[in-house]
Amino acid sequence: MTTTTTGRKRAAAGPAPAATRRRRARPDRKAWTFLSPFLAVYVFAMILPILYALYQSLLTVRRSGPLGLGEPSVGFAGLDNYALALQQTAFLEGFGRVLLFGAVQVPVMLLLALTLALLLDQVGDRWAGLMRAAYFLPYGIPGVIATLLWGFLYVPGISPVNELLGDVGLQPDFLGYDNVLWSLANIVVWEFAGYNMLVIVAQLKSIPQELYEAARIDGAGPWQTALRIKIPLIRPALVLTCVFSIIGTLQLFAEPLVLKKLAPAVTTDFTPNLSAYFDAFANANVYLAAAKSVLLAVVAMVLSFGFLSLVNRGRKGGDR
Repeated sequence: MTTTTTGRKRAAAGPAPAATRRRRARPDRKAWTFLSPFLAVYVFAMILPILYALYQSLLTVRRSGPLGLGEPSVGFAGLDNYALALQQTAFLEGFGRVLLFGAVQVPVMLLLALTLALLLDQVGDRWAGLMRAAYFLPYGIPGVIATLLWGFLYVPGISPVNELLGDVGLQPDFLGYDNVLWSLANIVVWEFAGYNMLVIVAQLKSIPQELYEAARIDGAGPWQTALRIKIPLIRPALVLTCVFSIIGTLQLFAEPLVLKKLAPAVTTDFTPNLSAYFDAFANANVYLAAAKSVLLAVVAMVLSFGFLSLVNRGRKGGDR
């Protein structure tokens, strides 16, 4: 009876006014008010610099007059800067170097972060906070300072590590041509393993305790619980940290730049980021540096989306 009466009243009232329908269709203005500061910062700090870099990568400096000593002018170069960058063997070798670096460093770092997170999940609340802070502390140290600290441990003659290894008959050259890449990998693992560990720990804390209790009742031990419950359920955190690590690997810059003063093996083209930096600030060729930066961004995007596509395809195959 009540439903029929309500329906009659709505029918008698007729359709909602057009202004009301438009108001309902429009997004909430308050939401846009809260989002507008972030969107403004994002546009000015991210979108506009990317567009400006793309614009600069299409320009070049043209010189006139005898022997090119006339007044320089900036002109349209098309894809000439990209072609020049791809013709530089040292720049391409830098890509190969960081890809080799990432192929070893990223799995080692994520495995270490996962191991620390699983161990912390077993520690009581009394010590968990202190241990999390201790593991996370290296991430709070700037990359420049971290590289200086480790550089002190790498330099022969003043390094206590080299001195201890020399006492047992070992004389490693951490800054030599064969080892400097892995010395950098050690610094990066030390810096970022704690950060990735916190991301994984946060995902572990979201797992319902009922699953652990059910596993205990079924007779599952710590290893079985970790392998069959924890690791499968923290897969989103592992994928996220892996994508961040892939992007960070391609952007390797501060550590080799600082270590360059100590290691002759680190050249100006040691990584793509270093190559673009020295082109811009040492060779005064900002347009070529912009083209190299765009190429670096494209490679990072391709690798990141390629990894995500591979992971999603594997998950769909597993669901079947």
